[in-house]
Amino acid sequence: MKAQEREALLQALKTRFEKNMHRHKAIAWADVQARLEAHPGALKSLREMEATGGEPDLIGQDRKTGRLSFCDCSVETPGGRRSLCYDREALDARKEHKPKSGAVEMAAAMGIELLTEEQYRDLQALGEFDLKTSSWIQAPPEIRALGGALFGDRRYGRVFVYHNGAQSYYAARGFRGLLRV
Repeated sequence: MKAQEREALLQALKTRFEKNMHRHKAIAWADVQARLEAHPGALKSLREMEATGGEPDLIGQDRKTGRLSFCDCSVETPGGRRSLCYDREALDARKEHKPKSGAVEMAAAMGIELLTEEQYRDLQALGEFDLKTSSWIQAPPEIRALGGALFGDRRYGRVFVYHNGAQSYYAARGFRGLLRV
């Protein structure tokens, strides 16, 4: 990443960090920036999250390891990561009208992971997300083995987690990612 791109990304992250202090109380930006600068791969992942509309922000820090957790905090599921089936297996199983990719593979290529159901609900405790869209979340192996996958959204003031065939894809469904640094 060029120095100018790096500085622009860090400035965008800092602005979002300062605007949303309720997501990361008692964490100083200087500490966040130092950790990010020590992990260039994380900056690359955050750049991808930003470029696809995720508006990544710090949502927590592991008390034992000090690792920072960044998550897509765009109000709706990131626009550059929609119309995806769940994973490669689901994509390969489609006979026609294949989407461009699977959420699991796209997340891995970006260096991030899909949220678990618990992480998705924790994110929803920090704000109201996916009011008009939905986001794929990690499917437990026993559900995926049966051809299913899970997604979440917020409707009627509540967070819902639903099931769908992993091969399905919709213009309003994407995925939110988590990055630990």
